[in-house]
Amino acid sequence: MTADIVNLNKVRKAREHADAQKQAQENRVRFGRTKSEKENSASNERAKHRALDDAQLPPRLDDNHDDLDPGNVS
Repeated sequence: MTADIVNLNKVRKAREHADAQKQAQENRVRFGRTKSEKENSASNERAKHRALDDAQLPPRLDDNHDDLDPGNVS
């Protein structure tokens, strides 16, 4: 009636290693993209921002305000 001797440090480390491997696999699925996918996404994002910037109206000068410095007006 001898019991198997178990090193608790090895069991703990093996469990942590298995958990880390599981988390790494989940992260690869969630965040893993190829370089071309990342570049394509960045290109689309730049095009979207460019289209928004081009769609903005230019600044308009009010009829009541001149483009002169008020200190120089006599």
